[in-house]
Amino acid sequence: MQENKKVLGRIHSLESFGTVDGPGTRFVVFVQGCPMRCAYCHNPDTWEMNSGTLMEPEYIMEQYERNKPFYQNGGGITVTGGEPLMQVDFLIALFTLAKEQGVHTCIDSSGIAFNPDSAALMEKLDHLMTLTDLVMLDIKHIDPIKHKELTSQENTNILKFAEYLNEKHVDMWIRHVVVPGITDDEVYLEKLGYFIGGLSNLKALDVLPYHTMGETKYEKLGMEYKLKGVPPMDKTKLLDKKQAILNGIKKRRAELAK
Repeated sequence: MQENKKVLGRIHSLESFGTVDGPGTRFVVFVQGCPMRCAYCHNPDTWEMNSGTLMEPEYIMEQYERNKPFYQNGGGITVTGGEPLMQVDFLIALFTLAKEQGVHTCIDSSGIAFNPDSAALMEKLDHLMTLTDLVMLDIKHIDPIKHKELTSQENTNILKFAEYLNEKHVDMWIRHVVVPGITDDEVYLEKLGYFIGGLSNLKALDVLPYHTMGETKYEKLGMEYKLKGVPPMDKTKLLDKKQAILNGIKKRRAELAK
């Protein structure tokens, strides 16, 4: 237990009552630092790697305990960001404490930190996955070129991360933000569905409408908002977009069933 105190996380903020960050009511830890530069990111203040407040895992668990009765509806702790997998040692220390107390653990990740060529990282991830109940994986775009245009990063290892989670039998929710004219092409949406349809650990699919609420934050931070002028996603069209993904899932699963 003593060694956990030596591991500090760089934390942007804590939220006591998260309702969209996994099952039930969640205690949400926003970590600091992310290599992605998603054009629609509404937390650009979490990008900087060497910022944030240093916190011990024990302190975070103490904050969780203060409101523990609220998390008894199937909730738990979710670590989001920023990119949680940039701080694997901290996640291991925090989730070790959480599992000792029987707390459900969730990572909300873009998968960008996954690197199967790093033996040291993979050893740590293998350990972390034994402590993780759920990963919410946000796949920004299935097409590698369009993904890089949207996020400044390639999606190769992100997709490999999804396959890795499947191999490790870690439950996975897929999240996909539908942005008009950027991620709403139904051909690509069906390709996304076809990919995730091959993963037996897929437990849920969240198709989220793009909104412009982050634009004000960029202005306050003096940052350029790359999607200025792009309208919010028409929620009435969202079911059709989700159906395109579901069609891809069904197609893949039908092929696998033959």
